[in-house]
Amino acid sequence: MKFKMATRDLDLKSNDRLFLKNRSPFAPKHYKDLKPNGFKIYTFNSGFKKKKDDLLIIVFDQAINIACKYSLTTTPSAPIIWDKKNNKGSCRALIVNSGNANAHTGKQGLKNINIYVSQLARLLKCSLKDILVSSTGVIGEQFDPNLICNKIKLLLNSKEKKLIDASRSIWTTDTFVKTAVYNVKLDNKNVKIYGFAKGSGMINPRMGTMLAYIFIDCEITKDKLNKLLSENLEETFNSITVDSDTSTSDTLVLFSNPLKKINIKKNYKQISSCLNKVMKELSMKIITDGEGVNKLIKVNVVEAKNKIQAKNIAFSIANSPLVKTAIAGEDANWGRVVMAIGKTQEQINQEKIEIRFGNNLLGSKGKRNWNINFSKVDKYMKNKIIEIKVRLGLGEASRIVYGNDLNNEYIRINADYRS
Repeated sequence: MKFKMATRDLDLKSNDRLFLKNRSPFAPKHYKDLKPNGFKIYTFNSGFKKKKDDLLIIVFDQAINIACKYSLTTTPSAPIIWDKKNNKGSCRALIVNSGNANAHTGKQGLKNINIYVSQLARLLKCSLKDILVSSTGVIGEQFDPNLICNKIKLLLNSKEKKLIDASRSIWTTDTFVKTAVYNVKLDNKNVKIYGFAKGSGMINPRMGTMLAYIFIDCEITKDKLNKLLSENLEETFNSITVDSDTSTSDTLVLFSNPLKKINIKKNYKQISSCLNKVMKELSMKIITDGEGVNKLIKVNVVEAKNKIQAKNIAFSIANSPLVKTAIAGEDANWGRVVMAIGKTQEQINQEKIEIRFGNNLLGSKGKRNWNINFSKVDKYMKNKIIEIKVRLGLGEASRIVYGNDLNNEYIRINADYRS
């Protein structure tokens, strides 16, 4: 069988971003790194990309408990279908490739996964059900599983890598490393909670977002892991949007790396709080690396009738191409915010709506504020972070959502992605 390379070796104009020519203005100056205990990280250039590593393999010392969240898309990738069918909440190894999403590839896509997973399972002498897989990249093209198999053969003699290496190896149009590392003291023991992620475009929360892998260095049951993940998802990964497009491949995994035993019931709140910090940091790094991003938009909807209304309106504003382009052009066009509120068809009273850009009141009581200080507003719009605050005057529910501007660079990246 002949296999066509997924993205012409990713030798694309859009991948100028991989070489940091158009780096996000929000890129951090320093990246958090570590060499983990309890598992080994390996990365390779396997041939999905012409340059740079494109394959990540993580091998745990033993099968460990995990919790997973996947994209709610109705066109899931083969890895999501494979994981859901086979995995029962434990993991001995993780395989992630970038450059080809293995999505909409039919039965052959699943067969390709079986080929490379079977080889790793034989090497580790473990069940196929204890291996997780993820893929990211172009949709709709088969790939040669031997690209991965060839590197699995080299695994035991390969050099171990660190967290930053893992993050880089799963990039597509990312421009900076996305890692987060925190320490929390539990039962007088120092416990690390840390992770890495990728994501830049095709981002809209329909579970968690993009690919993200988070580790807690203590023993936690599957039920507790699922609870921890679910209760911290909404205000982190489910509160960011780049382009309103839900990926076929979104995967979020929480691993219990059983290095230490602690009283989970006693320390649950502290664990959850620290996990929230990790998830928040990773999700914010994804949104601030949105394709072509130049400005971050913080949409804050308050005094909504209920949480659903607050969420629907916040995302409508953050996803509106007209709002996003106005922010890109540093135009405080609050009328577009009014439009975005109305198109949700949520039951509101527009006579009560109040709209602010930063501290600048632009609209209230169903009409324009005639006392706008335009020089002050113009100065505010030059900021890299723009907050749009909407007060609905209907109740006590609120929601904060983060988005970014829409500009020529986003169009360039996505117009050239396959050509």
